[in-house]
Amino acid sequence: MTWRRFTGAAAVGLVAASGVLAAQPVTPVASFRVRSENIDWFGSAPGGSYSFVGAIARLGLEQQRARFGWRIELAAPVLLGLPANAATPAPSGLLGQGANYSRANGNGTHSASVFLKQAYLRLRTGDQRWQARAGRFEFMEGAELTPANATLAAVKRTRIAQRLIGPFGFTHVGRSFDGAELQFTRNKTNVTLMAGLPTAGVFTTDGWGHVGPGEGEVGLGYGALTAPGPWGGDRGEFRLFAIYYRDSRATVKADNRPLAARQADLASIGVGTVGAHYLQILPTASGPIDLLGWGAYQFGNWGRLDHRAVAGTVELGWQPKVATRVRPWLRVGYFRGGGDGDPSDGTHGTFFQILPTPRPYARFPFFNLMNLEDLSASLTLRPGSRTTVRTDIRRLRLANSADGWYLGGGAFAKDDFGFAVRPSTQFQNLATLADLSVDVRVGSRWTVGVYGARATAGRVIEAIYPTRPGSWYGYLEVEYRR
Repeated sequence: MTWRRFTGAAAVGLVAASGVLAAQPVTPVASFRVRSENIDWFGSAPGGSYSFVGAIARLGLEQQRARFGWRIELAAPVLLGLPANAATPAPSGLLGQGANYSRANGNGTHSASVFLKQAYLRLRTGDQRWQARAGRFEFMEGAELTPANATLAAVKRTRIAQRLIGPFGFTHVGRSFDGAELQFTRNKTNVTLMAGLPTAGVFTTDGWGHVGPGEGEVGLGYGALTAPGPWGGDRGEFRLFAIYYRDSRATVKADNRPLAARQADLASIGVGTVGAHYLQILPTASGPIDLLGWGAYQFGNWGRLDHRAVAGTVELGWQPKVATRVRPWLRVGYFRGGGDGDPSDGTHGTFFQILPTPRPYARFPFFNLMNLEDLSASLTLRPGSRTTVRTDIRRLRLANSADGWYLGGGAFAKDDFGFAVRPSTQFQNLATLADLSVDVRVGSRWTVGVYGARATAGRVIEAIYPTRPGSWYGYLEVEYRR
């Protein structure tokens, strides 16, 4: 049975189940987002400066009872005005997000589709400790448990969740997973197990099938234990997690080997990841301080190569008791995702970001967390309860000059590896990034967001784009959620 037929039958079954459970209300779920994006990519290629419009509408039904629930949701992405000439020969490659959308949709300038975004059943025990869901659903690693402390919850949502597995919701299509999830929660401690196959999507508007040419070409398993920290009760949290990822597609991998060597290695990828995070809030007389630590170690095989890699980050935040009308929040952090120092030694040492949502960690997504050092400072202002203003400054360097500059957010189509690499030319300085965002809630359902960023190129990018090596990115976004 094909996936389209299976999901169609599942949808009919869920609707029939809703009739049996008509005593409980069936609730509509709806959202709509439209974003006008403007990109002036590095270099002076004629196709590197452009604007386009992307939108996604999501509409569905759900019914939630104490022990049983279901949800069916369709998505309709629309892309208008994509650049027709923003794909250039290597090493300059695709010139920004619009070029990714265009290539993924047959090199067209417009694309639209309708597909099944979510269709799942959820079961719970009477005490709510156990719950399971199966079908098609969105999943964010690191977001299994929401802390009661608002500051802790905000840090976790923006600086922990989706770092390695996420729905890539910033794109106009996103990704879901076909699989199953099991959770056990007791005394603020949660255990989560999940196994799934990522759906197609992200940049391609056809989100019906899976990433591979056959069923199950790319898949993963995830397990995590999340619990309160030993100090301060609700003011601390730790998580231990493990992920196994397998990719059996015969696609050319993105790494620092010569192209001929990569083309000759079409063996499968099997990568295991183990890691942890810790969050802590420290109340002080001058305002709360938050601490974050996250780290991961990877092992397994990268085609014919052994795979060994590490990544880690530390961050410090402070909400000083000054200018209380705008409630400032200062943050500094350092991240390092390992790079490969020798392409000929039989071991792949580049940290692999798996299937993340890159945007929380790369607000101007011309980079990801692979072979990267990121030294950052940010300031968030919250005037009132409806407006958030944030500005970041980031100093971006490659972790290893023998490796490359990586872009992308994971597998999304049968013939696209999902990550791209460009040469370092033995340099490390990638770019300095400064940005500003303003998000305003209008009423209870609408949000308006504006974002602007300027990237000043370092030696790595200058070597690829020697003329006009700076880049701009900005957008205006309107979103509705019911």
